[in-house]
Amino acid sequence: MTIPYPHFIASEKAAMEAGLLSPSSSSHPSLILTQDDLKKIAAYKAVEYVESGMVLGLGTGSTAKHAVARIGELIQQGKLKDIVGIPTSKMTHEQALSVGIPLSDLDSYPVVDLAIDGADEVDPYLNLVKGRGGSLLREKMVEGACKKFVVIVDESKLVNHIGGSGLALPVEVIQFCWKFTASKLQKMFEESGCEAKLRTFGEKKEPFVTDNKNYIIDLYFKKSIGDLKVASDAILNLAGVVEHGMFLDMATTVIIAGELGLTVKNK
Repeated sequence: MTIPYPHFIASEKAAMEAGLLSPSSSSHPSLILTQDDLKKIAAYKAVEYVESGMVLGLGTGSTAKHAVARIGELIQQGKLKDIVGIPTSKMTHEQALSVGIPLSDLDSYPVVDLAIDGADEVDPYLNLVKGRGGSLLREKMVEGACKKFVVIVDESKLVNHIGGSGLALPVEVIQFCWKFTASKLQKMFEESGCEAKLRTFGEKKEPFVTDNKNYIIDLYFKKSIGDLKVASDAILNLAGVVEHGMFLDMATTVIIAGELGLTVKNK
C-alpha cells in the first residue's frame, strides 16, 4: 500500500517532521523531493517504531544517519527515554554520541529490540544487499540479533532480483591473499557473468579497509545468481571470506519513500 504524502496523516507527519512539508504546502501534491528528501522521510517514519526503554541497532549510511539524528533529537526533547544504542560502525558511533544517544554493545545487550538501517537493494521478498558503505559485518551482527529490523530506502533501491541494480554485492575478506579469494569468488559465479573487484578509494586507488581491518571484494553480476541461500552458503564456505552483503530473510519491515508517497511492506 502506498501512502500519498499530502493525503495520509502518518506520511504527512513524517514529511512535516523532516522539515519537507509545511501546513501551507501539505495540500499541494506537486511537491518536488530529492533523493535525500525521500531518505529522510523514510527515516522519520521508521523512528515512529521506536519506544522509550528500547535497545536500538543504529545503522550506517546516508539513509540511516537521518534516523540516528532523529532519535537524538527526540531524546533531547524528552520524548524518548532510557534508550540504548548499538552502533554498526565507527562513523555511526561518533554521530550517535554527538546527538546524545547512550551507547553500548552486543556483549552487554545480546538481544536488540529494534534496528533501523538502509539498504542498497531490496528484492520482492524483502531480501537485501547491504554493505556498499563498508559496514556489512557489524550491520549483520547487530541486525541479526534484533527482534525487529526496519529497513528504510528510497524507491531507487528496489530490484527484481539480488544483484539486479548492476551495482556491487560486497564481500568482506581478510587481507591475506585477497587476490586468491577474489579469483575464487569470480569463478564461483562464472555463469552469472561475475566480475570481482577490490574496493579502493582516493586518487592513489588505495585498498578500502573496513572497521575490522579487512578488505572488500565487490561482485558485479550480469545475470541472476539463482538460489540466494545456496549462493550465501557457497560464499561463506570459502576460506578467506569473513561475511557477505546479502541479508536474507532478515528484514521485518521495509519503508520505501517514492515521489508519490510511502510504501510500507511487512514480512
